[in-house]
Amino acid sequence: MLKNTLPSAAAPLPAYKYLSFITASLVAVLLVSNITATKIIALGPLVFDGGTLLFPLAYIFGDVLTEVYGYRASRRVIWTGFFWVLMSALIFQVVVLAPPAKDYPLQESFAAILGQTPRILVASLLGYWLGEFSNSYTLARLKVITEGRWLWLRTISSTLVGQGLDSAVFVLVAFVGLYDGELLLTMIASNYVFKVAVEVAFTPVTYAVVGWLKRSEGVDTYDRQTNFNPFALNA
Repeated sequence: MLKNTLPSAAAPLPAYKYLSFITASLVAVLLVSNITATKIIALGPLVFDGGTLLFPLAYIFGDVLTEVYGYRASRRVIWTGFFWVLMSALIFQVVVLAPPAKDYPLQESFAAILGQTPRILVASLLGYWLGEFSNSYTLARLKVITEGRWLWLRTISSTLVGQGLDSAVFVLVAFVGLYDGELLLTMIASNYVFKVAVEVAFTPVTYAVVGWLKRSEGVDTYDRQTNFNPFALNA
């Protein structure tokens, strides 16, 4: 029998079987996306950074987390991803600044790919933080409002909100003043359209994964009394 609420708003999270795997997968998606974001690519009329190819999976994982385990679990995973993206950027910078070995020929290439500027790092972290939390909050609230019906509506609606904030914040913070306004708008629109399209295309997969996890974990969380403060990690 599925449990449809947590025992209390402040109770510790149970030891779920697959939560750690989803957490690790989301963090891996974030790290790979941030590295590949250093290249701007063009696919037909769409222009976006390379990280966009994989990054939509972060929102799909976020949808699965919130739908199955609830906002509280999702909040912890979002902060875990935030921490490791920040740590990876700092370590990359330390390695870039470290003196290369005498015969190492790739210092400039290494720095160009992994030496993120502070501006890009801030844009990435801010876009991720705002986007993921707004995505999780929207899905959790809609689940209560719809009484658990129309999963497709909840996942797509939350993505429209989260990816919209993420795309706009990242592009504007990272590239205003570097590219003209027309290219910035093209990048925002391209990111947004591509990411939402991936979410829609993966809807059948999301349904299958969510249904399997709910049965396997024996849980189906409704955030009826949840503290949605993103900083309340112990709530």
